[in-house]
Amino acid sequence: MDVTANGTRAAVVKGLQSETAVQGSDYAPGVSAETVGAKALFLGVVTLPPGKRTRAHVHEFHETAMHMVSGESIDMYSGPQLGHHEVVHVGDYIFIPPKVLHVAVNRTSTPAVFVGARNEATVNESVILHPEMDARVP
Repeated sequence: MDVTANGTRAAVVKGLQSETAVQGSDYAPGVSAETVGAKALFLGVVTLPPGKRTRAHVHEFHETAMHMVSGESIDMYSGPQLGHHEVVHVGDYIFIPPKVLHVAVNRTSTPAVFVGARNEATVNESVILHPEMDARVP
């Protein structure tokens, strides 16, 4: 981490390797607790590979915002029974409040790439999986 302990200057984070998160998407952290000592913000690139989906999950403590920057589309399912469905395209934004059950599905042959931010700074966020809900999404 190349930032002063008292936060007296800016920090530049070079592109980092991505890692697969527990819910199934790939995260490349930019700004996080681990990279620059952020206290309340995560900003990074989130990729959902072609033909993949996330596992049914909630983010227990934080809000998430995503902006789709490349790819074709994804299907986003949310709500208590995953009954709400919307198609997300390049240029669209997604907002996910804390504790909202959701699944994202990339049915295309192109990676879906997002810039993602949340008000939880750690790379390993507060995810709770709900495997009993996975079968509700085709």
